[in-house]
Amino acid sequence: MVGLVLVAHSAGLAAEAVALVKGIAGADTAVAAAGGRESGELGTSLDLIEAAIRVVDQGDGVVIIADLGSSVLTARLVEEEGRVVVADVPFVEGAIAAAVAAGAGAPLADVLEAAEEARTFRKL
Repeated sequence: MVGLVLVAHSAGLAAEAVALVKGIAGADTAVAAAGGRESGELGTSLDLIEAAIRVVDQGDGVVIIADLGSSVLTARLVEEEGRVVVADVPFVEGAIAAAVAAGAGAPLADVLEAAEEARTFRKL
């Protein structure tokens, strides 16, 4: 199963997004939070992102979904073509779409594509 890492400036935001994803896509979804800094302050941490990747990586690849700005820049430091990719998607919608695709057994490219389709979702 493709794993997902949700990177946010806030540990609370990342953890709650993981809870939402698991609630919708299923408790067995391979998703981990990498939010805030080790000190608990707002920010991003390369070490937390790398640790989260190790938790969810089952050998089928990992999609990283970041909230904004510097979290995207930090996440891009760990990209590995064909193995770890950063999705340019809305945080919540992209995470849910990716999790549903991953849970259905989709390969990395298809999970990334599902997440990217979330950019076109309209609410009204």
